[in-house]
Amino acid sequence: MKKILMIATGGTIASMGGEHGLAPAITGEELAANVPGIQDKCELTVFQLMNIDSTNMRPRDWIKIRDAVMEHYDSYDGFVILHGTDTMAYTAAALSYLIQDSRKPIVLTGSQKPMGNPYTDAKINIYQSLLYALDSQSCNVSIVFNGKAVAGTRGRKQRTRSFDAFESMNFPLLAIIHDDRIIRHYIGTPPEKEMLKTYHRLNDRVFVLKLTPEVKADIFELLIGHYDAVILETFGIGGIPEYEDGSFEKAIFGWINAGKTLAVTTQVPEEGCDLEVYRVGKKYSEHPGILKADDMTTESLVAKIMWILGQTNDPETIRTLFYKPVNHDRNTNI
Repeated sequence: MKKILMIATGGTIASMGGEHGLAPAITGEELAANVPGIQDKCELTVFQLMNIDSTNMRPRDWIKIRDAVMEHYDSYDGFVILHGTDTMAYTAAALSYLIQDSRKPIVLTGSQKPMGNPYTDAKINIYQSLLYALDSQSCNVSIVFNGKAVAGTRGRKQRTRSFDAFESMNFPLLAIIHDDRIIRHYIGTPPEKEMLKTYHRLNDRVFVLKLTPEVKADIFELLIGHYDAVILETFGIGGIPEYEDGSFEKAIFGWINAGKTLAVTTQVPEEGCDLEVYRVGKKYSEHPGILKADDMTTESLVAKIMWILGQTNDPETIRTLFYKPVNHDRNTNI
């Protein structure tokens, strides 16, 4: 019988109501005890790493989860991480960069309603996550939620209330899960055991700047003392304001000339960014200091740049690492 380590971190799944609203209070052991049948599927060990609302999940906590997985990596066949839904996509992406080419599956799940709610989705999500973690074709970091398995760098929470909370952005679902059946939509080549690579440093000085009409370009001046990288969410397929004073061009190239990192993406969730289509983006498309996100999610961009800047400050190495696909984070055909 395979051995699975369940790492509990809190979230809605572990929450109980109180005077000030829902807050995590239930332990991982109590959560597992509420899911019928899992004791017959595997030898399950539960480890309570933290018990927080995922709104409070920070890069330092991603490192703690990474450390918990790696400390027990050789002793288990797979890992299930119970996590709040609000920042689950960020954590899944971060773990995809901190633990790369893992032959053993690392599965994140949670719920939209607490375990104690009579209509909870917690039980089925835990059950299906364990099924997915036990399957011999599962590997790397993924999210399993509402019968869908999503690559760890492609998840996004699209709905705040529905059980069908997560979507796979710009990449096929890895699988769907019906009852005890896993139906694969994407079958890749599992990594070999010796391919495993792990990292333990992140640089959290990364800021996401979403363009809105009339936002001032001098915001870059306000950010320069506090952040090492900006992820610029442009309009449409890659539009950056082209005002008469040239303020954005000056601000963006000034940011890069100051030795800072800039990645350009779109605020539109699907189909990606292409700076070369319109004049308002084309002047930025060939600059070697501007990283083009193509069809990556903002969540994976945040995590990837934190990971890259945690390893190096060299511009060429940053570019090389950025454009190297990790756990399906970017479409190499774009």
